[in-house]
Amino acid sequence: MTPEEIEKLPYRPCVGVMLMNEAGRVFVGRRKDTAQPAWQMPQGGIDPGESPEAAALRELWEETGVTAELVEVIGQTRDWVHYDLPPELMGKVWKGKYRGQKQLWFLMRYLGRDDQVDIGTEHPEFSEWTWLDPGHLVDSIVPFKRDVYAQVLDHFSPHLD
Repeated sequence: MTPEEIEKLPYRPCVGVMLMNEAGRVFVGRRKDTAQPAWQMPQGGIDPGESPEAAALRELWEETGVTAELVEVIGQTRDWVHYDLPPELMGKVWKGKYRGQKQLWFLMRYLGRDDQVDIGTEHPEFSEWTWLDPGHLVDSIVPFKRDVYAQVLDHFSPHLD
């Protein structure tokens, strides 16, 4: 695809979840679909007619097995946070329909126990998971998403003591 063609593509509307445990650490999962150690927080697309919060709760459940009863929604980013796919993924991801994602992020407090997290879901996305100190989050993420994670951390920083 040419740069002009890429620029005309829309962003895929998505949500992301920063799930924080009682110790103030953040859930991250290691993606199954890449050989590099690519960690990320739960995220995914918004279905037609679905509210962003409903999409966030659905994505959280689909990727971690954590149900809505096990979380408390603390906050949401005010605006969409965007990222562009790197050139090597352009045209390969999402069948070339999008240039990247625009995401609304939700901060949620996890009220459950670690044994209630189950990444062995119907369509697993993660091979392993851990709780990570927020200060180590950005460095653990694939480079093209680091700016998004930095913005999300900045937005939710008042809640991350």
